[in-house]
Amino acid sequence: LVKGVQFTTGPGEYTRLVDENLQARIRFADVLAGLAAKYGLIFTSNGNKTEVALGYATLYGDVSGAVAPIADLYKTEVYEVAKALNSEAERFGETPPITTSTLSKAPSAELAPDQTDQDSLPPYDILDAILEAHIEHGQGVDEIAANGHDPALVKDILSTLHANEHKRWQMAPAPRVSNRAFGQGWRQPLAADHSHHD
Repeated sequence: LVKGVQFTTGPGEYTRLVDENLQARIRFADVLAGLAAKYGLIFTSNGNKTEVALGYATLYGDVSGAVAPIADLYKTEVYEVAKALNSEAERFGETPPITTSTLSKAPSAELAPDQTDQDSLPPYDILDAILEAHIEHGQGVDEIAANGHDPALVKDILSTLHANEHKRWQMAPAPRVSNRAFGQGWRQPLAADHSHHD
């Protein structure tokens, strides 16, 4: 993906990531789907737009769900919405629904001890700026790099974005809040050559 993390394995290779993805699939497909069926509810796919863009999700795991309520909000926007919800609750004298620890702890898929998203991803403010420039504004590597981003990082991020289109074809539907949402405003051919992003 980025920072040299290997997200694919060759035939017969079994890495720690395979174990982590197995855990994610069991957690969603068996536990959450089972509980939802038992109580007559639905379960949500809680990936945000940053995670959906980079395929930072497990097929048949956290990509699963009946609806993906925050899939058109970048990670940084999710934090802004959470803070706004807390401010609104405080304004009415209610307990803020989002805990301080949720807002302050390092984001993690929680599939390995002490794992954080930033172990394999750049900081979300940088990542989101690059993704938004490409997805919403159609900018290529050169244009995005001209805005002060490392060209090699931009190229890696855009390559990862296009390499994960197959996951987005299988994700739950998401409400659109941006001018270009996955599934509605963005649908790329699965077999296209995306090696050039300018």
